[in-house]
Amino acid sequence: MNFERTRIALNARWPGSTVAAIGLICFALSTASVALSALPSDLGTPDSNEILPTPPSHHWVWISDVAFSHMVDGSVHLVDGDSGRYLGMLSTGGSTTHVVIPHDGKLIYSPEIYFSRGTRGTRSDVVTIYDGQTLALVGEISIPPKRVSGIPALGFAGLTEDDRFLLIYNFNPGQSVSVVDTVSRTFVGEVETPGCTMAFPTGPRTFFSMCADASFLGVELDDAGHSMHHERTDALFDGTHDPVFERPVRVGDIWYFVSYDGEVHPIRTRGTTAIALPLWPLTSKEARAQGWRPSGVQQIAVSPALNRLYVLMRQGSRATHKDGGRHIWVYDLTTHRRVARILAPRTLGSIRVTSDADPLLFALTAEGNTVDVFAAASGKLLRSVKDVGTTPLLMVTP
Repeated sequence: MNFERTRIALNARWPGSTVAAIGLICFALSTASVALSALPSDLGTPDSNEILPTPPSHHWVWISDVAFSHMVDGSVHLVDGDSGRYLGMLSTGGSTTHVVIPHDGKLIYSPEIYFSRGTRGTRSDVVTIYDGQTLALVGEISIPPKRVSGIPALGFAGLTEDDRFLLIYNFNPGQSVSVVDTVSRTFVGEVETPGCTMAFPTGPRTFFSMCADASFLGVELDDAGHSMHHERTDALFDGTHDPVFERPVRVGDIWYFVSYDGEVHPIRTRGTTAIALPLWPLTSKEARAQGWRPSGVQQIAVSPALNRLYVLMRQGSRATHKDGGRHIWVYDLTTHRRVARILAPRTLGSIRVTSDADPLLFALTAEGNTVDVFAAASGKLLRSVKDVGTTPLLMVTP
């Protein structure tokens, strides 16, 4: 566009102020035209998509964003802890929970909820399958429209240890577990778990659920994915006076739970049985009197390589048990002694530690959308990744 020739022609017909305004518009259009012509011609073609390596890096983290301001459009975000680079995103429907990653990382399973009219209408629950390298849609498996909708927890979905069956917790308000065969990609059936919540896989064909009376329900599946045996324990903790968070971490066959008042409850699971091991305290009498207690949405993490338990702590009453805090206390799992304290630069709601020999500690803000990355061994802050989602709550590492 010849801007000077246009200005002269206009000046002969309209007042100067009008000519100046039109001239600015012409200039803007000219600039936009140049910018658009500079864009690569193959934008959005398959050749321009990045291919992620498999198996996935131990230092990647998937972050679930419930998106409280628009919950019908949740998402999960993939971040590389080593570089702080944002690697990708999946749109995961309403009341998103978390993705489930098999050992080889070739596929990604995502339990999702959709409505035929966006925010209303017929509800459809599916397990969506994505490609682990391109994040492209691979397929869907229909499941009963019962999947739990709530603050995300890792017990909402999980794979059996051989990656054969995907277990999805239902609450409507009847409680059950949907079983999906990942080989045939079909819904197998439901396992009724009345009064018991979530599904924690413990072996190739076994899982347990936590029950309202503080007992555990152990379930064994047959090779077709149907329930063939179940066993219920006695109460394994004090569910009335000092209940535990329903968000344990696992090392081998031991699951570590923490209570509202700061007691660690190790539970050993074998098959369909569960045995309570001696509990131990996170806090001294003095610290407990000062109000120190576990807090947050994802308040504990573990490093098998370092033999350490990480607990997000705050000072406050029991009523603040999900408010999060800035303090991460670190414990030796053998001696049960606190060996370090990490002070975060901001209030946290969730923590997660990678499972490799040189682990990273991911820390997610309770208010905001920043992920801080620490060296798990030293507690040194390595980097911060900002603008991850809208209201991110839960983290999953391969």
